[in-house]
Amino acid sequence: MSTIDEQLLEHRMTQVEQARAWSPRVISRFETFIRSGDEVALHRANPLAFARDRGLAESEAIDLFLHATRAGLLDMHWDILCPHSGLVLESFGALRAVKSHFVCGLCDIDGDTELDDFIEVSFSVAPQVRRLSLHDVENLPVEDLHWKLRFTDSGKLPGQQTRFVDVLRGLIRGMTYLPAGATTTLRADLEPGAISGVNVQTQAGFVLPVAGPRSATPSVLRVEYNGQRFVPALPAMPPGPAVVEVTNTGPRRGALMLINWPPEIVAMPAKPTLEFDPYLSGGMLLTRQTFRRLFRSEQVDEAEGLGVRQVTFLFTDLKGSTALYEQLGDLNAYALVRQHFALLDAAAHRHAGAIVKTIGDAVMAAFSRPADAVAAALLILQEVDRFNRDHGGPAIILKIGAHCGPSIAVTLNDNLDYFGQTVNIAARVQSFADAGEICLTEALYAAPGVRELLAGSDVVAFDAPLRGIEGNARVYRVTGGS
Repeated sequence: MSTIDEQLLEHRMTQVEQARAWSPRVISRFETFIRSGDEVALHRANPLAFARDRGLAESEAIDLFLHATRAGLLDMHWDILCPHSGLVLESFGALRAVKSHFVCGLCDIDGDTELDDFIEVSFSVAPQVRRLSLHDVENLPVEDLHWKLRFTDSGKLPGQQTRFVDVLRGLIRGMTYLPAGATTTLRADLEPGAISGVNVQTQAGFVLPVAGPRSATPSVLRVEYNGQRFVPALPAMPPGPAVVEVTNTGPRRGALMLINWPPEIVAMPAKPTLEFDPYLSGGMLLTRQTFRRLFRSEQVDEAEGLGVRQVTFLFTDLKGSTALYEQLGDLNAYALVRQHFALLDAAAHRHAGAIVKTIGDAVMAAFSRPADAVAAALLILQEVDRFNRDHGGPAIILKIGAHCGPSIAVTLNDNLDYFGQTVNIAARVQSFADAGEICLTEALYAAPGVRELLAGSDVVAFDAPLRGIEGNARVYRVTGGS
């Protein structure tokens, strides 16, 4: 039974409640979740699922979980998921610790991690607030280590409703801890295909074919585990009864999951990528303004960099800024520029984006979804028009450009930033825009939901040279709006 520190819970809930204005009953629903949520839901909490189940906006749920983390109600984890099994390969408490390469001992694969494909940001209730049995990993039953702690159950086979973990459960021939300095024995009846073993905590694994005539007497497979890898003494096993003896010569306790894969899975040239329920990816979080404001110390390992499969960059530039400074003077012009920065910040935040940096009077913003960037660009022009009407002074005149594609998340000057050709093209596209215009690349214009957003605008296509692209590229100039 988990215990709750009532005084601490009340104190930290008050901090969250006062952090910003929330929709009605959001705080009470969140407190109910902390108090009565089941252990698995509270240990790998998904803000998108929280929003879906309670009829909340995704953006508000994400902000809620981020403020709760800042207040010490939740801990944030960067989990690397295997795309083929849903196994949590590694879980890190800080972005800086996330590595750019993953290994899955269960699927016997490795690859490059990408923030929007392989990294899920999950949240767990802080043990000081509510202590869960899953916080005490060393004393977990071996079944809970695997099914509750290390596997996400939302991954389904492509085009089906069948969860991969349900398929896997039927193939398990044993689970056990491997005490240091001891030999552990498992007994199983093997069918043709393959037998594999994996330590889900270290991704050490082995796989052997199971083939040939069925044995009537138990076959003995001796395996040495040294804390880093398994070394089986046989090259293959026959079908039939088997005794698996694993000797742990390493300094620490290990774990073993034994799986008997059928021939049809063994014969697959490539393992299918699972379809997961929506979750908060690392790529989504890095484009959240709330995250960047509350967690400024979160940075990518400077020696690594992390790939992002798709991110949309929006660049703005203040037209005539030199004349503005001459007309108003440095102090007044700077105050106006700061007001314009605040306007852009609010528009980006409203559409799930973030200001990455300012470059003089220019702004670079990032968005996880292409349509969000275009919606933000349209809102910016509307807000600038409104500001100019209400302000009564010198007008703010903006030029906007945007492009989407792959990038690398990096740390530059102690700031989360992006690097690569997509950034360069977005900046170049902005230079083609004139006052009050938005210029988009063809990749962005063709992205889901973008054309619908531009239905009330005048859109003109033209060809222009873009650095890094051979020949001219198609660019779309957007003016006007509904």
